[in-house]
Amino acid sequence: MLRAFLILLTVVLTHVTALAQSNINIGLQLEPPNLDPTSGAAAAIDEVVYGNIFEGLVRIDEYGEVQAGLALYWEVSTDGRSYLFHLAEGVTFHDGTEFDARDVRYSIDRARASNSTNAKKYIFEPIALIDVFDAATIMITLDRAHPDFLFNLGLGDAVIVGEESSASNAFYPVGTGPFKFERWVRGDSIKLSRNENYWGAPPRLEAATFKIITDPLSAYTAMMAGDIDTFPNYPAPENLFLFDRDPDFEVIVGLTAGETILSTNNQKAPFDNILVRKAMAHAINRDELIDGAMFGNAEPIGSHFAPSHPDYVDLTGLYPHDLNKARAYLKEAGLEDGFTASLKLPPPIYARRTGELIASQLGKIGIKVEIENMEWAQWIDQVLRNRNYDLTVVSHVEPMDINIYANPNYYFGYDNEEFQNVMARINVSADQAQTSALYKQAQRKIAEDAVNGYLYQQGKYGVWKRGVKGMWRNYPIRANDLRDVYMEDGE
Repeated sequence: MLRAFLILLTVVLTHVTALAQSNINIGLQLEPPNLDPTSGAAAAIDEVVYGNIFEGLVRIDEYGEVQAGLALYWEVSTDGRSYLFHLAEGVTFHDGTEFDARDVRYSIDRARASNSTNAKKYIFEPIALIDVFDAATIMITLDRAHPDFLFNLGLGDAVIVGEESSASNAFYPVGTGPFKFERWVRGDSIKLSRNENYWGAPPRLEAATFKIITDPLSAYTAMMAGDIDTFPNYPAPENLFLFDRDPDFEVIVGLTAGETILSTNNQKAPFDNILVRKAMAHAINRDELIDGAMFGNAEPIGSHFAPSHPDYVDLTGLYPHDLNKARAYLKEAGLEDGFTASLKLPPPIYARRTGELIASQLGKIGIKVEIENMEWAQWIDQVLRNRNYDLTVVSHVEPMDINIYANPNYYFGYDNEEFQNVMARINVSADQAQTSALYKQAQRKIAEDAVNGYLYQQGKYGVWKRGVKGMWRNYPIRANDLRDVYMEDGE
């Protein structure tokens, strides 16, 4: 009887362990301002909801490739202007309402409306017509061919929402994805649970809890204590080696789409003077920034373009670190004695560390930098929205976003007709070779104009317990798509 009891107890404990292992705790450094990816620019939103709660017509995988989403397949006209999407059938939103082509039209019309707060309304700007043929077939016709249209439809800003639930998605998100929203404890965690009625292949996880851990030291402590199973974007590269030595953990270093830049207010004196911007470009020492702020885990860049892209041009040698040239440019600008500038820094540790080093580097040529550390809400209001700043350090994590330089109202205020014409030609180009040449021209133009200080491409530092499978190595977009994630010990 004792032996039978022990066997039964072992079976029960094994079963309980397996159930426990089907729940995963995920570290998240920044808490999202809301949970609607169609209404805000914060990358932390997509880190929670993209591919999990919300889905688009297509989705982007960890290699940056376009995959089928709510559209199972599509046909493109020979002129590249018309896209006929064939939608999955039998799909329901998490609140039980049915999904069909009308939801696609509603989502696009909502995103491009004049009162829309969508951060990437430009995605929808080329759309001329939307024709619903039946519940499972919809055609989108563009006013011109657009080489990035399908990829853009795979971004979080283009996910499909239901008309019945869209107004409350910011705090009670309802999508069609493999996970449903359970609860949000502000400042602590966001919990998702498996959608038992998911239309696609069911996820292997029963639940996922994103635990908000803003302090890098606390991130390490939580991992070591077993409170966190995976930190897909670990915030403290300086102690990665500690996990690398530990057989209980895996450290996976990949790539992001995040260009980290010294953003500059090009419409405010003295930064409206290209000589001043060139002086700063020569004063920047990228190697020192990468070693000191990122502990060697980043790649230098010379323009606003990801080194992993096939059209990337290495322009890091355009303004080599040279303090004598930097001082000469300041003298030519009539600022031989230097000047004082503010540097407003958002909360991520990479920005704070990089900002301190930048202040030291610019100080060597007589630019006295006054650092002001800000919370995200302050930074978004003062810097991003109202352009009330001199300098800031931030990583632009959206892929292929060089087009922001064509918008003179964007927060760094670059207004250049030549660059705008290049981007306009890209938008109408249907020839891959021509598009590639234009992207290279665009990179060189903003680099030569030293619009911003181009610093480094961030790496993605994934740390997780051994046995966690299916997490993304790379961040072509900022997302933690959990559909293929599982805990090996829970099999």
